Amino acid sequence: MDLRKTPITDVTAQGVRTTDELVEVDDIVLATGFDAMTGALLAIDIRGREGLGLGDVWADGPRTYLGLGVAGFPNLFTITGPGSPSVLSNMIVSIEQHVDWITDCLARLEADGVVTIEPTAEAQERWVAHVAEAADMTLMKHANSWYLGANVPGKPRVVMPYVGGVGPYREICDKVAAEDYAGFTLATETA
Repeated sequence: MDLRKTPITDVTAQGVRTTDELVEVDDIVLATGFDAMTGALLAIDIRGREGLGLGDVWADGPRTYLGLGVAGFPNLFTITGPGSPSVLSNMIVSIEQHVDWITDCLARLEADGVVTIEPTAEAQERWVAHVAEAADMTLMKHANSWYLGANVPGKPRVVMPYVGGVGPYREICDKVAAEDYAGFTLATETA
């Protein structure tokens, strides 16, 4: 049923009336919108270096390193953020992997006296390119899907999840940590 052609006019005890007909239903689920991977983060006025807003940085689509951090936003970790495979997996397991990685990272930073961590712009751009390359091997970017933000008017259309697989993603994250958080800038003093 295309509600753009025949909009809902009334909800009755029997069902939902459109401009065309009464559709009898037992239950109604109200979907008020689904802005996957970026919506919750952009609903907060997150500011990075020099007051730059996350919404401004992501105006043409989200850019992260590993779906865990954003260049120019020190000490900001995103759990199951864009650029991670989270929405393509068992979400609870992906959340646990991110929380464990971040917890281990914070413990290491504290032990080393590090006060800020943030992705380098170069590492972020390499990751964004890798995420796009993985998506290019699929038909995903050709679909009218929430994975691309197609359901949110005005949202840039980019494949947001990492489609390279959860196993390889975990290996990449573990390697980054094992290599002293390669791709991140660590500082013992605030800038």
